[in-house]
Amino acid sequence: MPTQAWSVPDVREAEARAMEPLPEGALMDRAAAGLAEVVAARLDPEHGSRIVVLAGSGGNGGDALWAAAKLAGRPAVAGVTCVLVASEVHGPGLAAAKAAGCVIVDATDDDQLGHALDAVGEADLVIDGIAGIGGRPGFPGKAYRHHLAALLKAVPPDAYVVAVDLPSGADPAGLTPATLCLRADETVTFGVAKPVHVLVTSPACGVLTVVDIGLEMTTAPSAERLIHDDVAALWPVPGADSDKYSRGVLGVVAGGERYAGAALLTVTAAVCAGAGMVRYVGPPVASALVRSQVPEAVLGTGQVQAWVVGPGLDPDDSEQVAAALDVLAGDAPCVVDAGALELLDAPRPRAGARTLLTPHAGELARLLNRIDPPRAGQSPLDAATVRELPVATAARAAELLHATVLLKGSVTVIVPPPKSGLPVRAQADAPPWLATAGSGDVLAGVAGMLLAAGLDPLEAGSLAALVHGLAGVEANPGGPVRALGVAHALPAVIARLLQRPSLWPDEPDDDLEDEEDV
Repeated sequence: MPTQAWSVPDVREAEARAMEPLPEGALMDRAAAGLAEVVAARLDPEHGSRIVVLAGSGGNGGDALWAAAKLAGRPAVAGVTCVLVASEVHGPGLAAAKAAGCVIVDATDDDQLGHALDAVGEADLVIDGIAGIGGRPGFPGKAYRHHLAALLKAVPPDAYVVAVDLPSGADPAGLTPATLCLRADETVTFGVAKPVHVLVTSPACGVLTVVDIGLEMTTAPSAERLIHDDVAALWPVPGADSDKYSRGVLGVVAGGERYAGAALLTVTAAVCAGAGMVRYVGPPVASALVRSQVPEAVLGTGQVQAWVVGPGLDPDDSEQVAAALDVLAGDAPCVVDAGALELLDAPRPRAGARTLLTPHAGELARLLNRIDPPRAGQSPLDAATVRELPVATAARAAELLHATVLLKGSVTVIVPPPKSGLPVRAQADAPPWLATAGSGDVLAGVAGMLLAAGLDPLEAGSLAALVHGLAGVEANPGGPVRALGVAHALPAVIARLLQRPSLWPDEPDDDLEDEEDV
């Protein structure tokens, strides 16, 4: 089941319902107890660990202070120092930390800042309780300049950082990249995951641990991330009665005389991902390349269940452009990539035609500037702005074109049309080495195969991004990869993910997945 995340307002409502029958402070005590147990499991039992708590002004800081009180005096704890980073902190939590023997240092006092920096610099484990899910991205300017920047800089590179609810400075809504935050090795959150944990901010969260505090969610999640075990549940696996037609026939309009490699990469990826059949439509050079390297592909038009159109499409190739326009005018599900994005000015004419757009930031900026031109006095959208607002810009394109948008990047977001009511998804499974020519063609081939097998665009895009990223790791772990190598790595990666429950019954959960429940 995907990691599901609920919006901050929905979480607040659930917390309020949970607190109604409980004594005051009981819910915070549950959270602090869970946080303390997670931290205790990360301590060095042989030498003891020096713990530093960075406590802010809200309930998040209160959780951290109460956890400090519960950790003080344990055998594996060499000492607990609570560094206060706000002029006012949670009173009962501070009192409990003092009573438990924690050292209290007020970093907002210039006379104590040096002591605070020394304590942080010697920490083995840092609990980040500066800001919570009610905050904004980044840090308040004056406070940050005065003492917070120095404290964050003092955190040792080998200290284990545990964030309370979210890495301080990250966007709770998960909509903007975490450019100014204290990146965590592990984030402990309470009740359910929030968008910050699964969307574009997720890499800053490290391992995600969810502590059960008794919340009951009555609303639908707003964001999701597929985990590795989801592949076995969602991937189209043939049965005893399957044939090449029932498994899904994918048509591909890609490449041309100048960009023949795109055709080969897209077709190879689709075949290696498990398409029942692939039909390739293209000019002689690209067709000859596909025929020689992928002999199981069929050349020419015919009945298909879905299309991939656009990888390596040459706008000067009138026949390929005409073939692409024919596909877009039809009602078959379609992955629209690269050059074919330039052919879209409005939703596809056949109402209900399922469509997955797969732009990178520059392509999405050009697409939106064409279909939603800037108003007088506004600057055209550029790639940098798309990277700063990936979910918002992808959602705008999804709304205008009645399509699901897969925006490629270090975190790939998959955004359905806003009126669909479906959650936004994000995947961050790929190594940086995957940012290479032809990688997007491979992704398009995998997504197209999944559409042809009958998956909807949100599932197809999410699964394709996940498996494509893992194939990038498999192709050459820790080193450079070429796109064709990624395509060839697909069969082994998919097989391993499908067989995982029976193949590795004793394998640690965090080898393929980074979430645990407490």
